Order: sequence, then C-alpha cells, then structure tokens
Amino acid sequence: MTNEEKPVVGIDISKRQLDVAVAGEATAREWTNDAKGIGDLSRWLKKLRPKLVVMEASGGLEGPLIGHLAGEQLPVAVINPTRIRAFARAEGQLAKTDRIDAAVIARFGLKMEPAPQRPHDQTQIDLNALVTRRRQVVTILTSEKNRLHTAPDVIREDIENHIAWLQTTLEKLDQQIAQTIVDNPDWQEKHNILQSAPGVGRVTATTMVSHLPELGQLNRQQIAALVGVAPFNRDSGPRRGKRRIFGGRAAVRSVLYMATLSATKHNPVIKSFYERLLANGKPRKVALTACMRKFLTILNAMVKNRQTWAFPA
Repeated sequence: MTNEEKPVVGIDISKRQLDVAVAGEATAREWTNDAKGIGDLSRWLKKLRPKLVVMEASGGLEGPLIGHLAGEQLPVAVINPTRIRAFARAEGQLAKTDRIDAAVIARFGLKMEPAPQRPHDQTQIDLNALVTRRRQVVTILTSEKNRLHTAPDVIREDIENHIAWLQTTLEKLDQQIAQTIVDNPDWQEKHNILQSAPGVGRVTATTMVSHLPELGQLNRQQIAALVGVAPFNRDSGPRRGKRRIFGGRAAVRSVLYMATLSATKHNPVIKSFYERLLANGKPRKVALTACMRKFLTILNAMVKNRQTWAFPA
C-alpha cells in the first residue's frame, strides 16, 4: 500500500468517548476515553496503518491519546478547532454530533493534508503538563487574592489558608519545572537563549520550551502562524478586509504578549520598532501585534542558530 492509498483518520475527543471516522467511509467507530479504550484504539490504528490521524486540540483532553499514539510511532496532526469549524462551514455541514465531527475532521485531514507533528516523548508531555498546571494554579491564586479583599470575616481564614496552600503548590511546581529543564541539556540551552533576550523572563521561556517545541525548526511564516500572530487576509472580490490574526497556541501567545509589552520599554530593537510604527500612524494594538511577530521571529532565529541575544544596546 502506497502512502497515497493509506487512509486518513479523524478522531473527535470528548471527556468519556473517542469517536473515530475514516475519510471516505460511512461507518464511524467509538472507544472509551480511558486507558483501555486508548490502548484498543491504538492497536486498531496500527493494523489500519493510516497515512495520518487528525484530531482537534481539546483543552488537554487529547494529551493521553497523543502520548500513546506517539509512542506507537503513528502520524498525528493536532488542529486548532477554529480551522475545523471553518472547514465544516465551507462544506455546508451544519449538523453537529460527535460522529459527524469525527467525519469532518477526517475529511479535513484528507483534503488539507496537515503536517504530522513531531512526536513528543514522555518528558515533553510531562513538562507541558507541569507548565499548564502552574498556569492554572496562578489563575486560581489570583482569584482567591481578589476574593479576599471583599470576603466577610466568617470565610477569611479559609481563603487565607487556601492562598497559603496555593503558594506552596506554586513553589513546588516551579521547582519541578526547573529541575525537568535542567535535566535536559537541549531544553536548558534553549531556556538560557530565550532568557538572554530583554523582555523574556523565566515564565515566558519555560512556556515556549514546553508548549512550542517547534521553535527554531520552522521558518518565520510557519512559526508566526503556529503561535497565531500571522495576519490573514479577509478579501472578497474588490473588497479588501482588515488583516487579522486568529487561532494558534493561546498559552504561547499570552506569554509572548506580556514579553512584548516589556520589550517595548526595555528591549532596544523592539522598542525602536514599536515607536516607529506608532510614529507612522499605526494603532497601538496593530503596532503591538507587529512587535509580537517580530520578537517571535528574532527568538526563533536565536534558537535555530543557538545564539544568545547579540543586538546592540
């Protein structure tokens, strides 16, 4: 069987179930979304020998499945749900069930031919999970601190105890993350390179190492699209719509935004670029997005060339 003849599989992931469709086939299949179901699905896929297995990014639900399939050397592409929804609308697919979604994902894979992602080993998956958990704890901690300001006396002690526990948890997570990076020389080098750039702190560098392993391996257009800072045209006939960014990896884009805000004040290259855009009449939001794209391009080149920040002050 040639690669062109191999089937493309779409998987719709929910909390309890995995709905699976093969492009061009009417029959859908389902497995439970647990260790046994994932193992059974993996064995079925190995026998099928698919050209590609396509699934949506599902807020972390896809993690165990990706890890298992990567371990079996199966080609997996994880797609932003926005792209799948746009594809479904273009097809006129208005009905929505898990089985229909799986079929749409399979057809997307067949027609759009997304590139399979580089397999992640277990340490990459673990680092991703630790950084994601850290972000969740920070969000909860911020909410509790805000809640404490207006809390009645009867619950203040409970909130204070929770805040103390969250802060201890955050410290432990930071230690685990730091040790995980130190134990991997490639990650440690990348982390140091990123932090050498004015504006990039520990959290930004760690998030990029964990959530953007492609950094340094793609060209400037590809990395911008992957993060979600590449402008896309919205033209129709003679009408020229505004260029907008969308999709991409939200966690990376969020830390890149904060790093760029800092860089517009403390990084001579980004600061100069930002001020020039404003002087040319660009709105602040547009100028900041352009700076995010430029900063990401520079960081991508630094990692690719294994060079720390070397721009003049």
